[in-house]
Amino acid sequence: MTLLQGKNILVTGVLTDSSIAFHIARLAQEQGANVVLTGFGRALSLTTRIAARLPILPPIVELDVTNTQDLAALADRVKQYLPHLDGVVHSIGFAPESALGGNFLNTPWEDVSTAVHISAYSLKSLTMAARPLFTGPNGASVVGLTFDATVAWPKYDWMGVAKAALESTSRYLARDLGKENIRINLIAAGPIKTIAAKSIPGFGQFEDVWDSRAPLAWDVTDPVPAAQGTVALLSDWFPKTTGEIIHVDGGVHAIGG
Repeated sequence: MTLLQGKNILVTGVLTDSSIAFHIARLAQEQGANVVLTGFGRALSLTTRIAARLPILPPIVELDVTNTQDLAALADRVKQYLPHLDGVVHSIGFAPESALGGNFLNTPWEDVSTAVHISAYSLKSLTMAARPLFTGPNGASVVGLTFDATVAWPKYDWMGVAKAALESTSRYLARDLGKENIRINLIAAGPIKTIAAKSIPGFGQFEDVWDSRAPLAWDVTDPVPAAQGTVALLSDWFPKTTGEIIHVDGGVHAIGG
């Protein structure tokens, strides 16, 4: 039996075939899952095109995590394809240009609030929107993607603050939803060259850090290890793990400067 045999998984954030989200969807299908993707707005055409590169063409439902109408309609939209969900992948993050690149002291609140809303609060919004679908016999697993927010990274600025909020949000969700057997965990991935990474000025500095400090060789072009960690958390092999952050970063988090 494969790791996700017969499970129903919702995956957000599939925009390119170099993204962690794409490889999560691919591996989930290869491990036996039925996958539904989300997309919205102008990015929906990207998701539709990239979805065709998966082993099985998945359905795509419209979802803007900042849109209350989309969130309210999510369960009904998913039910057109799947009767329930066993897992959800939160691969969502965005910060306006002024919130990155060394402008920390001058970023206006409006841009900070956008970063926190989309990158952190959306974990709660997405989880609650999917909650009516968590009716399977083994509960459900929600897995998000973060970038270690315990330190201040060069140029990462308010996105780092948003990731810290994401990590805290996951713990509070784990506390409040555990009684429903809903597990909330995060994968803290090392730097990967994705669309999101391209929006970070000075991304090459992260690559330099990992080249010099990672005990395990790290490849910024390989999103598969982070995707594998996510699929493992979506499976039944972590039935009593929640509120956890699993580092898939070559070990950099454990090594001093």
